[in-house]
Amino acid sequence: MTDPAPVVTPAGGLTSAEVATRRAQGLASAAGERTSRPVREILRANIATRFNFILGVLLVVILAAGEPQDALFGIVLVANALIGITQELRAKLTLDRLAVLTAPRIRVVRDGQRHDITVGGLVTGDLVDLRPGDQLVADGVVRTSESLQADESLLTGESEPVDKRAGDRLLSGSFVVAGTGGYQATEVGAEAYARKLAAEARRFTVVRSDLMAGINQILRYVTWAIGPVAVLMLASQLHARDTVREALTGTVAALVGMVPQGLVLLTSIAFGAAAVTLARRRVLVQQLPAVEGLARVDIVCFDKTGTITDGTIAFERLVPLDGSRPAGQALGALAGDGNANATLAAIGQAFPAPAGWQRQDAVPFSSARKWSAASFAGQGTWVLGAPEMVLPAGPREPLAQAASLAASGRRVVLLAHTGSPLAGDVLPPGLRPVALISLTERLRPDAAATVAYLAAQGVALKLISGDSPHTVSAVAAQVGLPRTGAPVDARELPDDPDALGAVLAGNAVFGRVAPHQKRAMVTALQARGHTVAMTGDGINDVLALKLADIGIAMGSGAPATKAVAELVLLDNEFATLPGVVAEGRRVTANIERVANLFVTKTVWSTLLAVAVAVTLLPYPFLPRHLTIIDTLAIGVPAFFLALAPNRRRYRPGFVGRVLTFAIPAGAVIAGATFAAYAVARAGGLPLAQQRTAAALVTLALSLCVLIMLALPLTWQRIVLVGAMVAGFALLFPVPAVRAFYALELPRGGLGVIALITVLGAAALAVIWLRAGRPGSRQPEPGLQ
Repeated sequence: MTDPAPVVTPAGGLTSAEVATRRAQGLASAAGERTSRPVREILRANIATRFNFILGVLLVVILAAGEPQDALFGIVLVANALIGITQELRAKLTLDRLAVLTAPRIRVVRDGQRHDITVGGLVTGDLVDLRPGDQLVADGVVRTSESLQADESLLTGESEPVDKRAGDRLLSGSFVVAGTGGYQATEVGAEAYARKLAAEARRFTVVRSDLMAGINQILRYVTWAIGPVAVLMLASQLHARDTVREALTGTVAALVGMVPQGLVLLTSIAFGAAAVTLARRRVLVQQLPAVEGLARVDIVCFDKTGTITDGTIAFERLVPLDGSRPAGQALGALAGDGNANATLAAIGQAFPAPAGWQRQDAVPFSSARKWSAASFAGQGTWVLGAPEMVLPAGPREPLAQAASLAASGRRVVLLAHTGSPLAGDVLPPGLRPVALISLTERLRPDAAATVAYLAAQGVALKLISGDSPHTVSAVAAQVGLPRTGAPVDARELPDDPDALGAVLAGNAVFGRVAPHQKRAMVTALQARGHTVAMTGDGINDVLALKLADIGIAMGSGAPATKAVAELVLLDNEFATLPGVVAEGRRVTANIERVANLFVTKTVWSTLLAVAVAVTLLPYPFLPRHLTIIDTLAIGVPAFFLALAPNRRRYRPGFVGRVLTFAIPAGAVIAGATFAAYAVARAGGLPLAQQRTAAALVTLALSLCVLIMLALPLTWQRIVLVGAMVAGFALLFPVPAVRAFYALELPRGGLGVIALITVLGAAALAVIWLRAGRPGSRQPEPGLQ
């Protein structure tokens, strides 16, 4: 049994009463844009983690068998979750508010009038107007078509536009590339074929994050180690302690020390804070890991129009080639198209529509064809487009004149005439050149500085445009684009990915690039190991933006372009890009810096636990001691360091660098702590003094690690480190505080303990230098 055909909506559209009824029946789209994960996912991500589970179990054990003071890590556990939830909710509110302000709107016919509505307001049966660049947000049936063409490549993989005539099906997830028309929405919201391209493109973590992958790898190592160490510690503590309660307390202390509690939290906070910072700069981050992705980008492919230029086009002059033809009237008639692109609109301001020219047939402009055409009663057929595309085998003189004009940076189009009628979207025969039209584009005043900054940061630039290679080359020279090779005509590019990659590696300027070639270029660069960012604003950029590692759309771009991009520059300012790159690098460098802190602590905690278990000694810390060290030497400083300025360039190999420093540094701290503990035990000091001696050495060396990772020391960082030292010192003067934390300064062996600390600090300095000075940064050239 087949589904009944949908009821045909009248040409005047639905009435307000019909719309209200369909909303009440649940037939509305009601699917808002999602730039961040829902609240329930934020709560789950910050609460239901493997380490929260481990710490929660340990907290229950301490509350049941230990002293309340040793449950202080539970406060840290709850605080970490609350801080993470609060920070991410703040980021979510900021991004969602920005998304609402910039959400795409659609044009529908209701009550006989056209209205702009939000996507979520669409209901089944609505009549929707379509123009080039519109993305389809519901499935439907074409009602009217004026040379309407849809690109369904994001659904089918086929890059060729599909002609759509009245009665044809349209699927959500496709977008209009040429022509105009209207369609009746038949399936909306969850019933639509692709459930809105924008919602699918804006999933929270689609972008691959090297940082998150590296951190997850480190966490897996820790998870594997916790089980065996727990068994070993419990067995040894039962042997070394007088009671089961003491054995459980020592085991819990060892395991709490192994857990890098704040690492994932600070990563989320850093991403969220970066997104909020960029939002203040009018950059909409549609996937938070894209902030990190920009730091990894080593090639930026960008279009000329709307990126290097501000997108405004102005008519400059008409160069007649055939004075017997009414070029001015023909241009005015062509520009009278309601579907005029920017070039035709500029021409239309110079040449008003003539009287008596009756349009009979038309072919809208397509970035793939690079020409448009129309036939008029009694006037023949006129074609306007790229000279070499309109006259692929025509006389050489007009093409030479066009090349000469283009070499000065002007956009040049050719007007041609023929008496033959149009027959589909192929050039009619018998075309003869009538005139050349030169147009100018205004360069963005900050384009040169932006190009210089990216080049200074080691980012290769590829200028890719549909315009003449001569025009693109001239513009590239005006903005100081580092030149590599000669300008390339994309019509001569090879199809083979390897050969294409070789051409891209040796050249920086490409003209007459077709949409499918932009996609091929991105893929070829990625195949050669590059991380590629693609900027664009037109519908011809959609495929490349979708495939690029980071897609960057202009705020004035087509809805489909903004839907697939990870970042949207809402102010259309190319100069915003350096700030975005810098923000990504700040996040990656700072997360690596604090990862060194957390992983070093995990290493020394693990090694110390194994050493104590093997020697059958009581564990040298109570859980409350580790809470002090965690808070003063790691947790609080890491929070500030994660959000501090940092311009260090991204370098691959995050996990390897962290482990190269953290494993030897952690081994030194574990060895020094165990030595201090052993000296105190050998001296016959009370257990409280033994533990305090171990805590003093551990905290001192942890602060040494903090200072090394915080270099260069600004006054703010000096104050931070000083505050942490003062915080520890203030635990001793008040007897009640000292008793609460079970601290008692050792009365003997302080000289040996101090020597151990100094030797440990020296060893840490050597490790820091040999590991390439992790955490330090060098001044970067370019914009500040």
